Amino acid sequence: MIRVVCKAKLKPGVNIEEYLEIAREVVLETRKEKGCIMYTLHEDINDPSILTTLEEWEDEESINQHNKSKHILRMVPELRKLRESTEINLYKEVK
Repeated sequence: MIRVVCKAKLKPGVNIEEYLEIAREVVLETRKEKGCIMYTLHEDINDPSILTTLEEWEDEESINQHNKSKHILRMVPELRKLRESTEINLYKEVK
């Protein structure tokens, strides 16, 4: 199992609701994907312009297929236009 943390900082002045509308659609479509265990969107308690997606995938192949999916290729470029920065980290459990 692989966990992914994708942290986005929105550009100053961006309408958060505009971003959330697209991001919520990404969440709904991604949850239907093979290999997706969990995919949730979170807002920072102290700074609503920081939004983080927490993901859990069966394996790297599932993530690779996700990154090539139609909805990701269509919507993520729109989300990137609204972001100041993005940090993506992949994790595996240490046993």
